[in-house]
Amino acid sequence: MVSERQTTHVILDEAAIRRALTRIAHEILEKNKGIRDCVFVGIRTRGIYLANRIAKRVQEIEGEPVPIVELDITSYRDDVVRRIAESPPPFVPELDPADFMDGKIVILFDDVLYTGRTVRAAMDALMDRGRPQMIQLAVLVDRGHRELPIRPDYVGKNVPTAKLETIEVRLSEVDGTDEVVIIQTRG
Repeated sequence: MVSERQTTHVILDEAAIRRALTRIAHEILEKNKGIRDCVFVGIRTRGIYLANRIAKRVQEIEGEPVPIVELDITSYRDDVVRRIAESPPPFVPELDPADFMDGKIVILFDDVLYTGRTVRAAMDALMDRGRPQMIQLAVLVDRGHRELPIRPDYVGKNVPTAKLETIEVRLSEVDGTDEVVIIQTRG
């Protein structure tokens, strides 16, 4: 019997994550000519922490706060059986979509972009709640292997991976440390 071995390699440490998020903040400001009419939406779990961190940097640069909303996409995922008559999950905190999203530039945040299915589910959830002027996508890591035609507007790091490799984003708010690791499993 052959045992599996895993090797882990840190591809972004705390300082590299901080630099990537600062760069993304500047790119968002440049592309949108400021933050007027922008709303940050973080996909639960780690996307909301990335949105909060970038919003903090934007406020330090521009002197204005950015509205931030957390999005739970559980019932929109295509790999989860949907309960009949289940209503869409609420944003957290609950807000009236017309108050914050209609006609706005929504910048959606996620930790890792892989197949694109999570982002598709998030866009479905957003569109069920209103009509943004535009949706932009910001990710900390783009690892490739898209199954859907989705491309991020802002990327912290592109990391070409094999399908058997895994990328883990670890954030201090959830995991107690800031790092991005690639995990390789060998048989």
